[in-house]
Amino acid sequence: MIKKIAAVTALLVASSAAFAAQPNTFYAGVDAGKTRVSNGDFKETSYGAFAGYNITQGFAVEAGYRRLGKDERPGYKASADAYTLSGLGTLPVGESFNVFGRIGLTQLDARARVASFKEFDSTVRAVIGVGVGYSFNPKVSGRLEFQKTGSDIRNLSAGVAYQF
Repeated sequence: MIKKIAAVTALLVASSAAFAAQPNTFYAGVDAGKTRVSNGDFKETSYGAFAGYNITQGFAVEAGYRRLGKDERPGYKASADAYTLSGLGTLPVGESFNVFGRIGLTQLDARARVASFKEFDSTVRAVIGVGVGYSFNPKVSGRLEFQKTGSDIRNLSAGVAYQF
């Protein structure tokens, strides 16, 4: 029985690397999702782009931009953007699936304009995230991710990436 379990485990581990990220490769992608700020009623559609470098099969460094959302009404306009630099740890689960975690820093830029009064605020905060990925083939993958920036900004997004 132990030999059968060991054999199945070995096959799962071997097959999980079939579409795993190859070390020393670059990737880039886009995503879209929903941003929510917990201390207000801000719930907006977000979109972004990211690029990264796979240092190993299990670790990558990634930079990204995300438009967290915008709000426009007569006499009022506001928007928020995030620029992120983070590390991603990835663990294969099966042949094409993986789970990953993110930790890094985000620069948040918020702009508001009411009539002729303009305001700009920029702050740096920690960002953490968890997600799941699926490799459609060795070059194209999809991912679903939840990110939390600071204590009040949450984003759920779905994206697609291309590995060079």
